[in-house]
Amino acid sequence: MQKIKDIKAKDLAPGLTGYYAHGTNMTLGLVEIKAGSNLPLHHHPHEQITYILVGQLDMTIGSEYCPLTAGMYYVIPSNVPHSAVAITDCKVIDVFNPVREDYK
Repeated sequence: MQKIKDIKAKDLAPGLTGYYAHGTNMTLGLVEIKAGSNLPLHHHPHEQITYILVGQLDMTIGSEYCPLTAGMYYVIPSNVPHSAVAITDCKVIDVFNPVREDYK
């Protein structure tokens, strides 16, 4: 057993810090995002579920604008371009399938 914050942090972009646990078929992440931080448009082969624990994260997923607040989630299909801007400080849970080998 381990606490997620005991995992070595990964800097994803300025103001975005992730802590990732990896299973056989999926990756679980806690991401802390400072207000005003921007995750540039990107895509990956992994299906992703993003769940907002705290704050407001405005995402663009494909061509859809998605303002997400605490308690909301979005399932991002494989290879769909997406980006995000933190309106407030945020804490987010991300789940990826398959495992994000690049986050190990």
